[in-house]
Amino acid sequence: MNYSLKAVFFTAVLFSAFTSSAQIINIENARMHSDTTGWMGGAGAAFSLNQNKEKITGGNIQAHLQHKTKTDKSLWLLLGDYGLLKAGGEKLIAEGFGHIRYNKKINNWLRWEAFGQFQKNVITQIDSRYLIGTGPRFRIVKNKIIRLYAASLVMYEREKETSSIVPVQNIARSSSYISFTLTPVETTDITSTTFFQPAINNLSDYRILNQVKIGVKATKHFSLSLKWNYLFDNRPAGAAPKTTYSLSTGIDYDF
Repeated sequence: MNYSLKAVFFTAVLFSAFTSSAQIINIENARMHSDTTGWMGGAGAAFSLNQNKEKITGGNIQAHLQHKTKTDKSLWLLLGDYGLLKAGGEKLIAEGFGHIRYNKKINNWLRWEAFGQFQKNVITQIDSRYLIGTGPRFRIVKNKIIRLYAASLVMYEREKETSSIVPVQNIARSSSYISFTLTPVETTDITSTTFFQPAINNLSDYRILNQVKIGVKATKHFSLSLKWNYLFDNRPAGAAPKTTYSLSTGIDYDF
């Protein structure tokens, strides 16, 4: 493998660590836990440039926005992400998603959620995937040290693979998760979320995702983060691998 191909391969692997696990979107890492009403949000971006025999460019943009109402403490959450890697004018990796979620407070321990989502991911061979779903979210524990939640949602999934051989698939799935956040000190949060998404009419078609994020506040608005993502898809799209995982670091900005 010559130097140019090695550079392309290394950059693709490095870049995919930030993108390949986006097949299931972890909303818990984007929730901003606060009693403050009104708008809150954050954004992040990364860019890379490598010039040898070919120019290799890569970039990733992320943004999230949430709004909590004063009257009934309901919550709107908007998420977006797009990543791209190009070498010699050829697109090697492209992925992105958009997500909207509504969270309605029923009482101190019960919320009702509804969401919609669009995503695509070249690595996992998803040309397009549309999701819409709803269900209850339960608050099990909430104090200054730990927050523990569980949810059991149902969703409709419409997926088209990058291969033109496979027709568009329409699947009803269960989407359950359990999530906890530890705050051992005021400046540090540890969030872990595990999802289980089986097809309702075929339990052998399922996905399991575990995501862990450690965030350490550096200033009022900036935080350093370490993220671990693990995905097992028993029936992935096309020739995509059943198991993908990544470990990444980053800087987050919240307002």
